[in-house]
Amino acid sequence: MAEPPVTFAGLLRKLRTEARLTQEELAEAAALSPRSVSDLERGIAATPRRETVRLLADALNLAGQARAEFEAVARGRPVPAGPDTDATALRTLPRDIASFTGRQRELAELVEAAADAGGVVGIHAIGGMAGVGKTAFAVHAAHRLADRFPGGQIFLPLHGHTPGQQPVDPADALASLLLTAGVPPAQIPPGLEARIALWRDRLAEKQLLLVLDDAASSEQVRPLLPGAGGSLVLVTSRRHLSALEDATAVSLDTLPPGEAAGLLVRLASRSGLSPDDPAAAEITALCGYLPLAIGMVARQLHHHPAWTTAGRAAELAAARDRLELMTTENLSVAAAFNLSYADLTPGQQRLFRRLGLHPGTDIDAYAAAALDGTDLAAARRGLEALYDQYLLTESAQGRYRLHDLIREHARALADHLDPDRDRDGATTRLLDYYQHAAARANTLIARQPHTSPAPAEADAVVPAVIPDLADSEQALAWARTERASLLACLDYATRTGQHARVIALTAGLAGLLRSDGPWADAITRHTAAIQAAGHLGDRLGQAHALTGLGDVRRPTGDYPAAVQALEQALGIYRDLGDRLGQANALNGLGVIRLTTGDYPTAARVLEQALGIYRDLGDQPGQANVLNNLGNVRQVTGDFPAAAQALEQALGIYRDLGTRLGQANALLSLGEVWRLIGDYPAAAQVLEQALDIYRDLGTRLGQAAALGSLGEVRRATGDYPAAAQALDQALGIFRDLGIRSDEATALNERGTLYRLSGDVTQAEECHQQALDLARAIASPWNEAYALAGLGRCALAAGHATQAEELLRQALEIFQRIGAAEVPDLLAELAALTGHEQPGSALGWVGGGSGEPGGCEDSGGRDRGGLVGASRGRFAAAGRPARRCRAGALERLPARGGSRPLPGWLWAGQDGDRGLHRPAGGRGELRPGLPPVRPVARQTGPAGR
Repeated sequence: MAEPPVTFAGLLRKLRTEARLTQEELAEAAALSPRSVSDLERGIAATPRRETVRLLADALNLAGQARAEFEAVARGRPVPAGPDTDATALRTLPRDIASFTGRQRELAELVEAAADAGGVVGIHAIGGMAGVGKTAFAVHAAHRLADRFPGGQIFLPLHGHTPGQQPVDPADALASLLLTAGVPPAQIPPGLEARIALWRDRLAEKQLLLVLDDAASSEQVRPLLPGAGGSLVLVTSRRHLSALEDATAVSLDTLPPGEAAGLLVRLASRSGLSPDDPAAAEITALCGYLPLAIGMVARQLHHHPAWTTAGRAAELAAARDRLELMTTENLSVAAAFNLSYADLTPGQQRLFRRLGLHPGTDIDAYAAAALDGTDLAAARRGLEALYDQYLLTESAQGRYRLHDLIREHARALADHLDPDRDRDGATTRLLDYYQHAAARANTLIARQPHTSPAPAEADAVVPAVIPDLADSEQALAWARTERASLLACLDYATRTGQHARVIALTAGLAGLLRSDGPWADAITRHTAAIQAAGHLGDRLGQAHALTGLGDVRRPTGDYPAAVQALEQALGIYRDLGDRLGQANALNGLGVIRLTTGDYPTAARVLEQALGIYRDLGDQPGQANVLNNLGNVRQVTGDFPAAAQALEQALGIYRDLGTRLGQANALLSLGEVWRLIGDYPAAAQVLEQALDIYRDLGTRLGQAAALGSLGEVRRATGDYPAAAQALDQALGIFRDLGIRSDEATALNERGTLYRLSGDVTQAEECHQQALDLARAIASPWNEAYALAGLGRCALAAGHATQAEELLRQALEIFQRIGAAEVPDLLAELAALTGHEQPGSALGWVGGGSGEPGGCEDSGGRDRGGLVGASRGRFAAAGRPARRCRAGALERLPARGGSRPLPGWLWAGQDGDRGLHRPAGGRGELRPGLPPVRPVARQTGPAGR
């Protein structure tokens, strides 16, 4: 079918658009009425008067051949031939924008790519959401590159998203391009293929820069591309032009905060306003750093001198619909978004509106399926379609995000178009999905299950599909990925008074909150769940929340509050006859008693918990308690019993096929090897524990393993490696707010400083540890700090002060029943020259290398047992020593101790792994199962 000839109406519309003029602006420049221009462009006035044609040509700045062609088409005559007929392409780029800001990286990459094109047509598809500045970027880049393209620079709007206009047909676009390139209208062939051939022929020997603005699709662009030569094509579009062959994608994001503030200041043009102004930063943040929105607000400020920047920021912050405030004349941010929304199918529009109802920011296909009430495959297709239109960004594979302003637009559309029941149904389905998925994940993550679901768990509708989480690693990874969404849903349930939902979602988050913190937020969440349970009279839900509260109060060092919460939970569980709940609460109480130095009570309540777990046949619970009991045996110096309990725990963890418990057990066993002086074996299992913690992203475990490795390195005389490990551990403990372990790490660092000869730094570390230990009521750390300060005083020649400090440490160790007592008695005896009451035969002091002191297995003086070897990152003890006084090696029967770290208790499951590495020194106790080496596993199969 033949293409229609070029008309004056089409030519006028093309030239006006290229000049970036509205009909009103062209009419004003030509001293005509807007109605006249409109009639001419619509073909109503087919033969304009000569004077009208002249005025329009002047207003459009036409000259030479272009003016002659314009006048000829207006008269309906053949275009006269002339010397300019075969001239190179005209320079039709719109003016560059003086306020253009940022994008320097993208510009540099584009300029470099143009320089390296090597004679091949370069195609760059510039994409991004509405209002991000695609056209401004393309025009600015074209002006930067103009000198490299002597064949001309052409700007052609394709009107993919122009209100009231259909996208330009490729045949019409080619006609415009051929006219611009100097082809007379009468010589433009009628067919698409013929026009493509002529266009490419005209450009064969030219270097042309072509800007195709606002493309609707790859199909619209493909016929317009040059066929050969060193031309460059810049295409802007609101779609990902993924079908455009050989095109380099340039995806523009919103501006960085600093550049956004600079753009606001430049456009507002107000004296005294700078990018550092807090109000400027607030406005740009409320605009989502979107150039279009920033430009509109900036122009409002420019045209309203009476407005203050701070006042406008406050109005935007308080607005229920910010988009209503982002308008200038007949332009608005919402209208720009609506053009993209109009391109969607009805089903895609519905999904877009429902995504605006999500309380969080990120979403995946599972959540989208729940919101939209569709299956997983349909949800994935819908998300991909919205991503294709730049209505979503892909923050990670399979995870999508709405820009803040687009989310607000989607929510406004939902409020306006969807009935209340539809919106409420979508939100309910979403909360049901997160509730059930979180409950499944928590079952795999948490240290113990609960016997009965909270009421909301029983009432909620089971979603059609949830992720298939096979083990604790997958569950923890899922929970971490969805953390922000889960918390946002919990906040939404809290705001809307859904008490049962608050209880259930908090229970689903309990394992993640205990693993990752932050503790202050975790405390707030569990406290809210307790209050919600109180509103409903849900005692079981209250007990679960109290257990969670006790778990997260402990790492903060608030042991009395932790005990109170767990004892309240225990009482409720007993009233309800919930034995599993009782065991869980007893396990938590046992760990707190262990941490605070009440070892007899710790052993007693842990044995009670173990008995219940065994009665119930609960293997995870048994493994957790055995791990904790092993640590109690370590801190009291009974290493054979400690090893036996830890081996049993590790065996169960292996059978369960989890990894975190494996790491915890390996960490404790590493302490045993260290305490009997087998440093190579200790280092090996501690490194394996550290690898697992790193694989799982468990920072607490990493810190604990690093702390223990620091002690091993120190014991072998590798002070630099010890310092590095201890500093890393201390940094993590401080980041996470684990105050008890921070105190321990400070004490260990102080010991290392003293052994390295820096007594001043050693005193500072021990003093910090002492202050912290007293603040959180940690007696073991308090005694350790006092002993460390005593050794510093002795090293400085202050024997009297040293004796006093060591006696204070001894008093605390005696009160809590710590295994350090015999060693500290011996140390005091060596210092004073008098045997201390209660000192054990054969245990002799070793304060600072004096006769009678003890050496480690490498023959190095340890500078005082308590100060040199104490820590409590995983368990208790000291290395085996040979004492020059001829004492027997009695360490396997008892030894130095330290409490378990505040976080490391069998509250989390583990996996199979090493018992003892090759090269160990034999069995700890006759009758223990043999330990065998296992190669370190690094691949997926080993996880």
